[in-house]
Amino acid sequence: MMRSRLICSGAVLVGLVVTAFVWPTARPAAQPSPGVQIDNDDIGGVVTGKNGPEAGVWVVAETTDLGTRFAKIVVTDDHGRYVIPDLPQATYNVWVRGYGLVDSPKVRAARGQIVNLTAVAAPSAAAAAEYYPAIYWFALLKIPDRSLFPGTGPEGNGMPVAFRSQEQWLNAIQLNGCGNCHQLGDKATREFPAALEASKSSSVDAWTRRLQSGPGGGTMVRTIGTLNTSDGGHIRRLAEWTDRIRVGELPSSVPPRPNGVERNLVVTVYDWLSAKYYIHDLALTDRRKPTVNAFGPIYGAAELSTDDLPILDPVKITKTTMKVPTRDQDAPSSALANPVVAPSPYFGTEQVWDSKVNAHNPMMDQEGRVYYTAQARSPKNPPRYCAAASGHPSAKVYPLTGTPDGFVQNSRQVTVYEPKSRQFTFIDTCFGTHHLNFAEDAYHTLWLSNNLQNELAIVGWVNTKMFWQTRDAGKSQGWTPLIVDTNGNGKRDAWVEPNQPEDPIKDKRIGLGF
Repeated sequence: MMRSRLICSGAVLVGLVVTAFVWPTARPAAQPSPGVQIDNDDIGGVVTGKNGPEAGVWVVAETTDLGTRFAKIVVTDDHGRYVIPDLPQATYNVWVRGYGLVDSPKVRAARGQIVNLTAVAAPSAAAAAEYYPAIYWFALLKIPDRSLFPGTGPEGNGMPVAFRSQEQWLNAIQLNGCGNCHQLGDKATREFPAALEASKSSSVDAWTRRLQSGPGGGTMVRTIGTLNTSDGGHIRRLAEWTDRIRVGELPSSVPPRPNGVERNLVVTVYDWLSAKYYIHDLALTDRRKPTVNAFGPIYGAAELSTDDLPILDPVKITKTTMKVPTRDQDAPSSALANPVVAPSPYFGTEQVWDSKVNAHNPMMDQEGRVYYTAQARSPKNPPRYCAAASGHPSAKVYPLTGTPDGFVQNSRQVTVYEPKSRQFTFIDTCFGTHHLNFAEDAYHTLWLSNNLQNELAIVGWVNTKMFWQTRDAGKSQGWTPLIVDTNGNGKRDAWVEPNQPEDPIKDKRIGLGF
């Protein structure tokens, strides 16, 4: 029997269009297919197409009979054989998906059945391309020529001076720009929802309106503003991209089917939150000792969207949410910084992002406690030990006493959830938190970064062994600014600030967090 492995425990399926099906009247084959062996909790068989066995195509078994929508996905071998292993008791819809195909009719099946499936060839290149990865479609976008970099501004070559290279521009529209949140090139981005399509006279108008939609509208408008050029900027490029797709342009290359070890994966997918919110990250074990929390719950973080953080039990296949508190009632909400600029095509004017906790990343320790980088208080109320006068060793070197108004995205601290007692504990850090990782040391040091800039760019840490012994957050933490040893003497000296010229006898502070 093939044993499954949890490959994609954090995957989320939300906001999909649900369509109705007329179930095929043909019953799944009762006799075993040659070479396919299954157990009572498996589904297996052979996939054939018009030219014989279909190799390297996906077979999906999906059900809504359990506590979450649940699917397992495998890949056929050279002979078209597949086994979907270790399925929980349920009735499944089973079908074939693959490059060069369209989805086959869905067949009802139960565990322990041999289900031979017939692949359906795509009737056209356009139909086949509907199943291509999003990046194949996004690759049709026309990007600025390398000759336009470095940018010299509106009085020069038109490219903003902030962009020194084409790679930097690509980063701004992909990893650290639009692609930070959106799967660019998927159907939702390469086409327009009917509400936008019908109300605008051109694709430029439709893109301009789309980028104002929902609570993310403000961020999208600011991002696109950095890409403005005299020729219409990135909005014009996006409009041309969707216009070319609308009249039939297709990706220039065909993705290869899974091959080799890629066919060994068994992907398990759970739908464990809501279409209105998003899961930013998850924790399921201590990365230093991955037997911690074996077969236990998976804890999600929903960042700006909600304080009701998701929990998935992958054994019982159930989902719940946990209302995470803040320590102080005056902690500001993400809604303050993310108001709905214009109605969303999906949620209208509803403020679907509204979180005080703003939990970004969870991490589990050796005791199974879950540490969230999360807001527990207002950024206007830093603890006294953040000031130099407190005598705190880090504060004497680099005090952190800023008191910004309103909601600051990375002005988080650390909130710890103890599953055994179901209690929350707050570690009030002077520094903002973003990502976190445990060191493999005797103190179980928790290292924390933030991606703030200027005077708030630091690296911090918490001696968690000391904290749990003393519950003294001040004494258990430390932080440092980011200093480059520009004078080369191997130690940290007095430094010049990021906006100051280098000094041969001093070091230099870097004002960019990570």
